[in-house]
Amino acid sequence: MIPTDEQQAAADAFHAGEHLALQAGAGTGKTTTLAELAHATRRRGRYLAYNRAIAQDATARFPPTVSCKTAHALAYAAVGHHYTHRLNAPRRPAWQTGHALGITKAIRIGERDLSQKTLSNVTLRTVARFCHTADPAITRHHVPRLRGLEDKDLHAQLAAHITPFARKAWADLQHPDDGAVRFDYDHYLKIWALTQPKIDADFLLLDEAQDTNPVVEQIFLDQRSHAQLVMVGDSAQAIYDWRGAKDVMTGFDGTQLALSRSFRFGPRLAEEANRWLAIADAPIRLTGTDAVPTELGPLTRSDAVLCRTNVGAMAEVMNLLDIGYRVALVGGGDSLRALALAARDLKEGRRTIHPELVLFPSWGELQDYATHDPAGRDLQPLVDLVDTHGAAAILNAVAQLVPEQQAEVTVSTVHKAKGREWGCVKIADDFGPPKDSGQLDDAGRAVPGPIDDGEARLAYVAVTRTRRRLDTGGLSWIEDHPDAPPPRARDGHT
Repeated sequence: MIPTDEQQAAADAFHAGEHLALQAGAGTGKTTTLAELAHATRRRGRYLAYNRAIAQDATARFPPTVSCKTAHALAYAAVGHHYTHRLNAPRRPAWQTGHALGITKAIRIGERDLSQKTLSNVTLRTVARFCHTADPAITRHHVPRLRGLEDKDLHAQLAAHITPFARKAWADLQHPDDGAVRFDYDHYLKIWALTQPKIDADFLLLDEAQDTNPVVEQIFLDQRSHAQLVMVGDSAQAIYDWRGAKDVMTGFDGTQLALSRSFRFGPRLAEEANRWLAIADAPIRLTGTDAVPTELGPLTRSDAVLCRTNVGAMAEVMNLLDIGYRVALVGGGDSLRALALAARDLKEGRRTIHPELVLFPSWGELQDYATHDPAGRDLQPLVDLVDTHGAAAILNAVAQLVPEQQAEVTVSTVHKAKGREWGCVKIADDFGPPKDSGQLDDAGRAVPGPIDDGEARLAYVAVTRTRRRLDTGGLSWIEDHPDAPPPRARDGHT
């Protein structure tokens, strides 16, 4: 491989022993670059992969001197194997776990009744959130916020009630042989992190650094005294902050370099990506490959449809099935099925244990919350979909999904499409424009509100999943938005 100037700069910094943060835009060959670095040295390295599939793929591409593992795999080898008996324990309902921890009665906070089952679920979610942090102990800020208890004082009451039970659950998880709480992979990762482990390697490569949980970030940064640290990722693809992930790249103490030439798509698509990168104030701009003539324009049929939300994906699946396509859903239909079952329970007068809807006693109350409470507006599409089609129709649609290799069209949320690519991609209509600012321009037209940084990053990930043709669909409103950068700024020039 003949390296680009940027790849050569990364190689020079690596071989000089510098700690390095490598901003690698969509399709710029980051894994190939890291593999080339590893092949060019005899030093022993560790590659920390985002998931097991990436680790397995990297093992085939890296030299034997580099061990390719997930952080969880390292944690299992160190401490997790002591908990094998608990890892294989049968599943048990959360309310049974809660009862064993002492959660034996319901409580009322404000106007909401919280059942023993709900309190048990929140307790286990609190432990899960703690395990993603670098914090040494469980405190009230680990307690998740619940829909219907958004008020600060109400949440404080919930946190005060839950925290002692969560601490008791964490104490239970320290016992290798048996306990009330079902033991999982994030538990032994956190237990390992709290031992302040030392990873035996000359250099560490951290992939997908923009989506690193604080617990993994702490482990990685703690190796600085004895190992060269190299992190690679794309800050503009940091779209998992809602589940505790943290972009550790921009503030990293080391040499900051970039890979900006995309081998996935051509100049026209790079220009489109740069519009969103500029809005997100990202540290890089992309150039495309002239030999890859990616087009932008309408598609009558696409290989993939990318959606902003699970509810949007549900609507796309149903529309495509109605037309007669064989449809796959990236990640499967479990999350959609759970939402539909929760809706069915509420419509039939039963409460649900779905974490998003657990505090609503009836479908009517959820409808009212989605319509009138600003905190519930994002649930309105779900309410509309269920009211239009019914929960049974949604469940039937999920049952008709086929594996991707058998599908004519693949539907995905953007979050689950990260790291993927398709020939022809359409952006779904649930990527709506920002709300109007409430002001009028000189012609008396409503002025759109500003574009949120997080929404711009999500759009950037969406538009860069294609190789041949992109139908901007639900993102086409950017053409008329005042925040859209002028043409000269879109291709990286000033």
